Amino acid sequence: MEQKRSMTTGSIWKKMTLFALPIFLGNLFQQLYNTADSLIVGNFLGSNPLAAVTSSGNITFLLIGFLSGISVGAGVVIAKYFGAKDYDNMKVAIHTTVAFGLVASVILTVVGVLLTPQILIWMDTPSEVMNDSKTYLTIYFWGSLGSVMYNIFVGILQAVGDSKHPLYYLIVSSIINVVLDIVFILCFHMGVDGAAIATIISQFVSALLCFLQLIITKESHHIYIRKIKFNFKMLKEIIRYGLPSGLQNSIIAFANVVVQSKVNYFGGSAMAGVGAYAKIEGFGFLPITSFTMALTTFVGQNIGAKEYDRVKRGVKFGVLTTIILAEIIGVFIFILAPLLIAAFDDNPEVIMYGIDKARTSALFYFLLAYSHALSAVLRGAGKSIVPMLVMLICWCVIRVSFLAIMVPIFKNIQVVYWVYPLTWFLSSICFFFYYKKNSSY
Repeated sequence: MEQKRSMTTGSIWKKMTLFALPIFLGNLFQQLYNTADSLIVGNFLGSNPLAAVTSSGNITFLLIGFLSGISVGAGVVIAKYFGAKDYDNMKVAIHTTVAFGLVASVILTVVGVLLTPQILIWMDTPSEVMNDSKTYLTIYFWGSLGSVMYNIFVGILQAVGDSKHPLYYLIVSSIINVVLDIVFILCFHMGVDGAAIATIISQFVSALLCFLQLIITKESHHIYIRKIKFNFKMLKEIIRYGLPSGLQNSIIAFANVVVQSKVNYFGGSAMAGVGAYAKIEGFGFLPITSFTMALTTFVGQNIGAKEYDRVKRGVKFGVLTTIILAEIIGVFIFILAPLLIAAFDDNPEVIMYGIDKARTSALFYFLLAYSHALSAVLRGAGKSIVPMLVMLICWCVIRVSFLAIMVPIFKNIQVVYWVYPLTWFLSSICFFFYYKKNSSY
């Protein structure tokens, strides 16, 4: 079974596609239940609660994204040992990663609950949205354990080539989330607190199912509860690979929080419209996320196995496929934007903001896909500091500086919309020249 899942032999396009497809379907279900949150909240609670729920993603990713990046680094380490068939070190890496996740979950809960009110103030959250935002985020961070450990467990499974079990568990948790949304909001007449509780319960379910899979499997990635502890030499290696990815996520999230604060400046309708578009854009990111995860695992395993020519061929296929799929979805979003935004909120002003944002960004998804794909390749090769620096310069320093200068001058939300395609273009140029000059695969 392990040899069957290994990406170091067999047809490259078939192995990568079969690995990416369950990730795509899993992300699709995750996006569907996140969107279900927003659809139910927007249609039954109104525009301000919708603004609170949809704008929360940037804050949660600011804090959780760092730990997700560490888990990516752990996955690279595990994939490397798996590809090299060094199962002893792989087991040490797995148990150290789980120990790290448990400790990090506690820290994140405390930090998230304590900092949420202040972050919302820093973001200039409108008064009419403030209470709902605070309620939703506080409850969400109390459930941090489920979110963090799910990412940890999925990273382990995907590193050894298993992308199917996470899909099954996401389907289950998605159904649970939607059912609980309906029960809490429609039946029990709860507000955004009901949506937040439904989300954290579903996350705990998916994390628990992944954990059970890891302790019942008879394969080399089996988790022994008594062995969950820190090996500091291995932890150092995991952090070396994962810290740049974690910092990259935090950098992107920080820049997005700044962007969100500029959107907040234009009021609740702008927040709701842009937030509704963000849910739709999440679907556009699905092929990007799927193939970038596949690329990172593929590159990590094949470098571990010293299959360098195979790495080169896999990179070409993965990058090209990601770009094509992302752009096809971008065209559909551009065309269908009025119908898609209206599904969340029938307020004409909200719809207007959402359509404008969609039609500014959607046709440039190929740039976003290229940047993420090359970033994934470099992470799989252990060069995660390069994408971190590119994102720091292009997606944080330039993005934030551009907004700080231009928004006060023009006082037009179009300035906020255009900052994304512009910085996607800059990062793509940087990755293109770096990869062309430095890559041997």
